[in-house]
Amino acid sequence: MRKIFFLLFLSLPLLLFCQEIEISHGPYLQKMGENEVTIIWTTNKDALSWVELAPKGDDSFYAYERPRYYDTAFGSKRVGRLHRVTINGLDPGTEYRYRIFSKEVLSYQGHRVLYGNVAASDVYRQAPFAFRTLDRKKTQLRFKVVNDIHGKNENLLKMLEGTGRSNTDLVIFNGDMVSMLNDPEEIFTRFMDTSVNIFAKEVPIFLARGNHETRGKGGVDLYNYFPTTSGQFYYCFQDGPVFFLVLDGGEDKPDSDIEYSELAHFDDYRTRQAEWLKKVVASEEFRQAPFRVVIMHIPPTASTWHGTRDVIEKLIPVLNGSDIDVMLCGHTHNYRFIGKGEEPGINFPILINDDETWLDVEVDSEIRITQKEMSGNPLKQHHFKRLR
Repeated sequence: MRKIFFLLFLSLPLLLFCQEIEISHGPYLQKMGENEVTIIWTTNKDALSWVELAPKGDDSFYAYERPRYYDTAFGSKRVGRLHRVTINGLDPGTEYRYRIFSKEVLSYQGHRVLYGNVAASDVYRQAPFAFRTLDRKKTQLRFKVVNDIHGKNENLLKMLEGTGRSNTDLVIFNGDMVSMLNDPEEIFTRFMDTSVNIFAKEVPIFLARGNHETRGKGGVDLYNYFPTTSGQFYYCFQDGPVFFLVLDGGEDKPDSDIEYSELAHFDDYRTRQAEWLKKVVASEEFRQAPFRVVIMHIPPTASTWHGTRDVIEKLIPVLNGSDIDVMLCGHTHNYRFIGKGEEPGINFPILINDDETWLDVEVDSEIRITQKEMSGNPLKQHHFKRLR
């Protein structure tokens, strides 16, 4: 018996060495803009990673040698298990094909690196992944909004099944996609693996952080998986005729609440967000946009809780003077529409989506929002004409 255990002990390093490197999660698209995109995936082993890019076409992906874009930081190529490759210099409204690669790093001592096998997405038995960059000059936009999934993959699948580049320009996750984030792995098991399987390899996701994404040890790592152009969870972008303001209401209770174990610091965060917001709404890009849509998880209404009151005090005065067409929220798990002027102190409409419905949005000369059941059956519809 001792000999058996001794042999097993000796063979353990060999067994570990023989485990093949795999792409464990992803890829999915982040920070999509007119001229850039960030492609993210993970592997089960440390690796050096890159993306090969090709223009739209029916030719073989390897009809030509394709340029490589690496996961880099401060001039060095990164080695790790989370891979984030940013590609710049793209053209607006343009379709590209891509393939991801990860080469296992078996040993990294000083300047000596020993490489292993390569894991890559398949471009031989299936079409390469593809995406289309944003384009503010296009006149139409189609997007979908879901919120308060709380890790219920079955609900997410029912809502977004069939989503793809042919019918959707982008998808917005409006907060509380998880209930607690103790480990970054839960980002994938709770909602992103399902999203990747349906659409996220080819349709970009824009995340509005909910209060539940702040909870748990893994919450501080969330940004690594959902980077933004501002470096914060509040940011902006434009696609087609819509300028989006994605805001972050933070937590709903005072920073000193016992539930946060002395780790919350959202009052100052919302103050800095308000200063950023003032600059954005004064910009020429914002002022020239035909439509202005605000995305924020916690609605600035129907609550006297501290987080809501702080948002009303700091963010709403800025938005009130900015001709907002509509604000889309979640959080309450109940559908509610508040027309312009119906809520004291707020002069724009607010649509609060339920946790078991989703929003199908089309924009051209107007904004048309259809609330749908998980099955896709329409429930309510709202139209918003151009204010400017």
